[in-house]
Amino acid sequence: MNAIHHPVAWDHPPTRHAWTRHMAMNVTGLVGWPAVWIALLGVSTYTPNWVVWIFLPCFLYGFYRFANQLTYFSWAFRMRRILRAYAWQILEGVPNGIGKHPHARDDGMWFEFRNPADPDGKVPLVFIKHQRSYWWLRRMDGPGTKPERRAEIEPLWFAGDPRFFAVIAAPARGGKMPKRLHLLYQRPVFDRRCAPENWDAASADIERARRAGAVQVGHIPQPHL
Repeated sequence: MNAIHHPVAWDHPPTRHAWTRHMAMNVTGLVGWPAVWIALLGVSTYTPNWVVWIFLPCFLYGFYRFANQLTYFSWAFRMRRILRAYAWQILEGVPNGIGKHPHARDDGMWFEFRNPADPDGKVPLVFIKHQRSYWWLRRMDGPGTKPERRAEIEPLWFAGDPRFFAVIAAPARGGKMPKRLHLLYQRPVFDRRCAPENWDAASADIERARRAGAVQVGHIPQPHL
């Protein structure tokens, strides 16, 4: 079942399965952290009072992770909207790196894609949200990255428009299905405090991005790269 034969990525059954697994991980984390609190409380009732102070960092970290886990759901549903609006592209040799990209506003790991409006132009997409990005970090081009790890994200699955946002994924099962779904985006798309940029996107591209969940899109001249 070839993913690129579907008009949008969501029509590809293995993609829906990958997204469901992603959501299952979210639910597991949401249930798991309260379970850890309950277990620690149970243990602390049978231990001396000083043991509670040892458990305190675990309680605080658990609260942080639980609050963080709640945010995963909104990002997962944003991911689904993008998958329902764009088709998969299977891309070979996508430039990527761990240091700051010279034309990105944010620091961090990045992929560089061709600008749909200009075959010679490049658009970087940075890992702005670092949750669940460690797996990608270990496989992107950088000092000490082993070739066999780099091969795990080749070819790259891509659904979206790099001028706005995209869902990326690594190949699984011989390249027949995606895994490790991750949402990349230009910061202004979801942050109204940032000046919008769309890299000379046509009106149809802007409207499609809005349907896919972009909060803010605008029009500024394309930067010279």
